Amino acid sequence: MGFFDFMTEDIAIDLGTANTLIIHNDKVVIDSPSIVARDRITGKIIAVGKEANMMQGKTHENIKTIRPLKDGVIADFDASEKMISLFIKSIPALKKKMFTPALRMVVCIPSGITEVEMRAVKESCERVNGKEVYLIHEPMAAAIGIGVDIMQPKGNMIVDIGGGTTEIAVIALGGIVCDKSVKIAGDVFTNDIVYYMRTQHNLFVGESTAEKIKITIGAALEDLETPPEDMSVQGRDLLTGKPKQVDVSYREIAKALDKSIQRIEDAVMETLSQTPPELAADIYNTGIYLAGGGSMLRGLDKRISQKTDLPVYIAEDPLRAVVRGTGMALKNIQKFRSILIK
Repeated sequence: MGFFDFMTEDIAIDLGTANTLIIHNDKVVIDSPSIVARDRITGKIIAVGKEANMMQGKTHENIKTIRPLKDGVIADFDASEKMISLFIKSIPALKKKMFTPALRMVVCIPSGITEVEMRAVKESCERVNGKEVYLIHEPMAAAIGIGVDIMQPKGNMIVDIGGGTTEIAVIALGGIVCDKSVKIAGDVFTNDIVYYMRTQHNLFVGESTAEKIKITIGAALEDLETPPEDMSVQGRDLLTGKPKQVDVSYREIAKALDKSIQRIEDAVMETLSQTPPELAADIYNTGIYLAGGGSMLRGLDKRISQKTDLPVYIAEDPLRAVVRGTGMALKNIQKFRSILIK
């Protein structure tokens, strides 16, 4: 084993619908949008990550941008494999090596995933030279990343709002007691904004612009203590066909997202109602932890707190909570053996 060990590199991957993050040697070495651009004629991948993201919505017919993951699962097997492979090859420490080292990987997956989808993730990783591939459920990884001691006989509730799915789980004794995975998350928020701009302002905006709006002035409540400034949004006027600009306030975005956030709230309430009473007692004291990019929506913590009457905490650096947890699981594979799926 000694020589093989020397040749093996450990990496932790958070393969997200919106962003892919990779940890190597306890450092986040890759943090890129999960998107690739492919040349239609040759079928070659011409850009990946941030470069491909800049092309999104601006391509001509010979270039196609693909988001290989949809709702947290692999939708385009070929593209996802190429994407993972390119990301791994661009890790600075692995570039120096003469040949690709064997990899020991821990990859996180949504909790509501089927066997087939699980195998797709595993096979993708084995094809990029993953010799040992472990999978970990996303809410678990998020909990470890937030710093919750998941092995304790104490209940903790995690709500992880990602790009494709929102994962809600109650965790105790190193296992998921009850969970719910809903397909309402960042992507749906973005589409809600596109729809709102179209119906309320007669303005057609692209996905990238809608995402910018969401990040700049996105909100979950119509009255915030520290409201963001209004934002000018450019797009195409649907009536005249001319490019035009409108000013949008955070209150409008809160309106646009209201229905979707309600559905996340309902899922949280449903999970709480399925929680065994002893764990419910714990959660009354510990509250709810939010992770994932969606948790950065202004006022979302307050809104969920008002709905559930529980304290709500946002993880520090919520975008990286999951990959941090995955990295910790990778470091202590022995300790977390019970929660890793081989």
